[in-house]
Amino acid sequence: MSADRRKYLILGLIILALIYGTRLLQGGGEGIASALAGLLKTLPGIILGLTVHEFGHALASDRLGDPTPRRQGRLSLNPFHHIDPFGFAALLLFRFGWGRPVEIDDRYYKKPRRDSFLVSVAGVLMNLVLAVILLALPVRLLLRQGAETGAGVLAEICLNAAYINIVLIIFNLLPISPLDGFQALAALLDLRRQNWYWRFYQAGPLLLLVLVVSGAVDWILQPGVAALFRFLWNLLVS
Repeated sequence: MSADRRKYLILGLIILALIYGTRLLQGGGEGIASALAGLLKTLPGIILGLTVHEFGHALASDRLGDPTPRRQGRLSLNPFHHIDPFGFAALLLFRFGWGRPVEIDDRYYKKPRRDSFLVSVAGVLMNLVLAVILLALPVRLLLRQGAETGAGVLAEICLNAAYINIVLIIFNLLPISPLDGFQALAALLDLRRQNWYWRFYQAGPLLLLVLVVSGAVDWILQPGVAALFRFLWNLLVS
């Protein structure tokens, strides 16, 4: 394991220890069981969601002629190549987060605006595919068997993972930099030509922080998350 990956792993483990250590101290024996159960049911979805999202960006850019993701080892489904410890912790705490951004070089694209748009939406499309698989295949079969067979816990893990991927889709589609929604909109409408583009781009992270701290982001995301989850559930499971 490289020094950088070791650093990310250690930092991620420290964050996890702090989060769940606090919950254990607050809850005593019952808190230990609850925290461990919650961790086991949530982690697979977080790891899968962040990994396939960033892999989607890397794969799309590579296929469109950009060698940068391949050179940096991002054409991989190894979570250590894609997970940002702080984004990982945010997803555990707040049900939304981010992975380590994939670096791209649009000078390699034949049609920069079109290809930049495709790369921007590739991550959320991967999350959508994963959410569909999680709902259409294992959950459907597990729910038919019934919780008494021992499949109920696995079904819950799959449902949690599908929900987390849907959260990632809606969150990343917000038109705020540096999220995918803003990047896609910028490519589609060629916003980089606008005088205000870079000012808005630089203000994006601060705006996101305000939305998170104020709790407004949950109010913004929840209708979209609920609607997409309900649509996929009705389409694939009911």
